[in-house]
Amino acid sequence: MRSVRMRILATLLVLAGVGVGGWQLLPSQEDKGKAISVGTTDAVTALDPAGAYDAGSWALFSNVFQSLLTFEPGGAAPVPDAAESCGFVGGDLETYRCTLRKGLTFPSGRTMTAEDVKYSFDRVKKIKSDVGPSSLLSTLKSVDADGMTVTFHLSSPDATFPFKVATGAGAIVDKDKYPRNGLRTDQGVDGTGPYTLTSYKKNKKAVLSPNENYKGALSGTGRPIDLLYYTDADALNKAWDDKQIDVATRQLPPKVLSALSPSDPNQRVSESDSSETRNLYLNTRASSPLHDVRVRQAMAWLINREELAATVYEGTVDPLYSLIPTGITGHTTSFFDAYPKQDVTKAKALLTEAGVSVPVSFTYGYAKNRGSSQEEAEALKKQLEAGGLFKVTLKGYEWTDFQEHWATGKLDAYAVGWVADYPDPDTFGAPLIGTDGTMNTGYSNKVVDQLIRNSQQYADRGDATSDFTTVQQDVARDVPVIPLWQGKEYVLSSEDVGGSQYLDDGTGVFRLWSLDWI
Repeated sequence: MRSVRMRILATLLVLAGVGVGGWQLLPSQEDKGKAISVGTTDAVTALDPAGAYDAGSWALFSNVFQSLLTFEPGGAAPVPDAAESCGFVGGDLETYRCTLRKGLTFPSGRTMTAEDVKYSFDRVKKIKSDVGPSSLLSTLKSVDADGMTVTFHLSSPDATFPFKVATGAGAIVDKDKYPRNGLRTDQGVDGTGPYTLTSYKKNKKAVLSPNENYKGALSGTGRPIDLLYYTDADALNKAWDDKQIDVATRQLPPKVLSALSPSDPNQRVSESDSSETRNLYLNTRASSPLHDVRVRQAMAWLINREELAATVYEGTVDPLYSLIPTGITGHTTSFFDAYPKQDVTKAKALLTEAGVSVPVSFTYGYAKNRGSSQEEAEALKKQLEAGGLFKVTLKGYEWTDFQEHWATGKLDAYAVGWVADYPDPDTFGAPLIGTDGTMNTGYSNKVVDQLIRNSQQYADRGDATSDFTTVQQDVARDVPVIPLWQGKEYVLSSEDVGGSQYLDDGTGVFRLWSLDWI
């Protein structure tokens, strides 16, 4: 299981009832109702849980919706949230049952029932949005609702199903407010999370107010929050420098992150290990110039991760040589074993064997104004064009267009960051390299699919290690994806705000309620 190691680079003050020098670190009455402003570059694709499967959207969902289960800070196993209790029925891991917590009410005042839960899961699968989370529910066959009890019937044993229930794919919506066969298109949200969405302006601002009717895993809700969205890392950094925000997260420019100092008295810095990864995805379809596995293997021989991490990211990320990152059960170094260093000669030999004309021309798509994606694309272009073996055409897209292009198989190659949905190796399996996976590379390997299904049968997740080791060896051979780097989590806050070290801890939950004035 994942272990979370937090390194606090600034001295963190104890928040509740601890006296220092005769005064207490408690919010003043003046600050009590004042909103804490949080800045990020993670865009929101959609406010409807059936139509979004990205970090920015799910960060918001964590706060305005509830799932039956959630994760405690640093937790490795889900705990009840909207549910009072959950568990597998019988010993075959194919039936999962939850009893709802009493007294949960939607903004309309209507009490949540098991019918709302069934409706929420059914519509995710029925709508099956190209950029939605339906692939995460691939083992869900049907859902039954009876009063306050909901029963999930699975198509195969899946010990990871509780993890999936705890994600944004399991967000429970008001069945009277969300259409059954299509996405909700207005700017409203009807959930039962710790916050209500007071107002929303796409790509600009989400105003969140504590939900007075909230009941769940939390003992209480947090401060009012203004969640501000910035077009790129430089814009976020400028907002921080101009003191327009109290907290900055995901993602400041690498040059800023690499220069952070724990001795700065005007800010608090937290750095933590992260299971966020970034991979280069390759279109394996017959229509793609990258269809031949030897062409993709040649590309793998040309990637220099150390150079990428040191130059583009200035040491704020670590080179990654496997599908599953360090800190997660099943991590290996399969790509280092297969392609230990950049080698133009071996790449050329593979292209010669494949009988393709060089340079092999293809288009590399990237998301504009998303972290260092453009600088990364330019660096990868230079690496891949070494020796004149490839000719790479770069094309940038706005985030939503970028998602649609890869989701519909229109890109030859594209790099995408992946934030773990839950702390388990399964989140790096089917969504990334399974048949009909979210990353939509066209890759389909029946052996890999079966290994992923096999891994899901183990309640003790350590028993899945052998399956995932083989999966990663197969992926390194077939190369539908090339791992690039593993990130770290940085959060910057003013000296007046505490709790920012708990904001994002690798469990997939964005804890805005952890923030407080001090």
